[in-house]
Amino acid sequence: MVTFSKQCRKSNTLTTIITCFLVWASANANNDKASAHIIAAEEALAEQRYKEAATEYRIAAGLSDNVSVAATATRVGYSYGFNQDALKSARRWLRLDAESKEGLLYIAQIYLRTGKIRDSRRNFEKLLRLGDGPIDQQLLRLIPILGREHPEHAYNLIRQLARPYGDSPYAHYSVGVIALDAGYIEVAKERAQKAIGLSPDWVRPHLLYARSILVSGNEAEAIDYTARLIGDNPKPDPEARLELAIMLVSAGRDDDALSQVNQVLLEQPQRTDGLRLMAIINFRLDRLDAAKADFEDLLATGNYSMDAYYYLGRIAERRTDLDDAISLYGQVRTGSTAVESQGRAAGILVQNGEVGKALEHLDRFAERNPVYAIDMLRVKAQVLASLERYKEALQYFDRVATYRPEDENVHLVRAELVLRIGDVEEAIRQYRVAVKRWPDSAISLNALGYSLADLTDRFDEAERLIRRALNMQPESAAIIDSWGWVLYRQGKNEEALEYLQKAYQKLSDPEIAGHIIEVLWVMGRHGEAITAINEAQILFPESKILDRLRERIDTQSTLQD
Repeated sequence: MVTFSKQCRKSNTLTTIITCFLVWASANANNDKASAHIIAAEEALAEQRYKEAATEYRIAAGLSDNVSVAATATRVGYSYGFNQDALKSARRWLRLDAESKEGLLYIAQIYLRTGKIRDSRRNFEKLLRLGDGPIDQQLLRLIPILGREHPEHAYNLIRQLARPYGDSPYAHYSVGVIALDAGYIEVAKERAQKAIGLSPDWVRPHLLYARSILVSGNEAEAIDYTARLIGDNPKPDPEARLELAIMLVSAGRDDDALSQVNQVLLEQPQRTDGLRLMAIINFRLDRLDAAKADFEDLLATGNYSMDAYYYLGRIAERRTDLDDAISLYGQVRTGSTAVESQGRAAGILVQNGEVGKALEHLDRFAERNPVYAIDMLRVKAQVLASLERYKEALQYFDRVATYRPEDENVHLVRAELVLRIGDVEEAIRQYRVAVKRWPDSAISLNALGYSLADLTDRFDEAERLIRRALNMQPESAAIIDSWGWVLYRQGKNEEALEYLQKAYQKLSDPEIAGHIIEVLWVMGRHGEAITAINEAQILFPESKILDRLRERIDTQSTLQD
């Protein structure tokens, strides 16, 4: 009988344990070829050759009759974003286990991820038929699943899945939630109202309607609607109170929000979502002792653990308990703050002069949490870029671009790194590629336009590009700043200053502050410029942009004297 090797028994990494098990299982099944590919996959993972790892797992799945091999191959391919490898492995999974709902879900998600809505819908429909309860109600369970994928794709899918259930409040509500995520605010409102009409006492559609109002920019109206929803009910739904609290937080009314949460916890002290929100509000109010106690209580419940570890790390960092902060951040293994947490941990180590340890921390996290491996490459690039080691950063970002060719932001950041190295024309060429690939993206249009305005004399082209971006996103501080900058470069200083100040009101940012200071200086308003840079450096003491601008101003002042 084949047994685990000594090395496997001593291993404490998830990927190695999984691989050891699969090797054992394959060996027992006399799948020697599959075992060899599994070992090759493990070696590739250890060396961060993720595409090779996904391919080797996929080959192993094709050779093995063990369902676990196909399942692992699917998960690895899906986690790293290698959709075709994952799809082939998932199909193998279903051939070996036709009843696997998980395998079917992976197939449906992969099709959704790649924009094949018809194929995705067909597989999700199969999944819904296999589920428990009425299909229209099961649509509610799909909301968090679809929320992880491309919003536009998710919206197109949920509309098709919900189409047969026009009289169901659950179907309308599900479409409304996904529509709001995709930016279709009016659709979300309409679907919420339809759900309300079909089920007036169901609170969720009311809250969706309120969120839609909030997202459309009518903060006061959204708060008033939700407050009336509570006031008109002799027994207000706790969900409504918590939703109102979140809205009040977004409006900066933290104390009012806290009173709503306290009321929920008074009536239902066991509600961990209320405890979580109370803890976050206390953190926002800088009540760190109270926040720490709340998050520790939250940890004890076993719910929202990742949020608790993240905020406890933030508290430790504020208190300069840096070792504790690093340890706490390292425990944020999933969720929306997982990547940020590891970036913060790495940042602490870098500030301590331990760059090697920072990179090792990111590598260890990637090994233990493969789903974030590509993100960790990105963070490593950011760490190196912050140290102005741009060529090394670019090497990591080249790998990210290989794994994420459809990610617009990856292309733009890579172009920025090329620019930092000093190759202006190559950076502009890459920005042009991004604009050609994403012609309706305000972000890419703005990036190219600003670079042309800042680094060349091609002002007419820059103006056309930024104007297009501004028409798409007229309230974007970054684009307003770019518009102000191109006006400055054209010599229209008064008009430029107006737009730059408007941008700074919307977004307090050191680069925008630097633009304002530079324009003031050129206009001869030196006293205002010096006052502005003094204030900016208090707000952004770590800004290298402001440091360099200060040196220029000091040099020019000396020459004038």
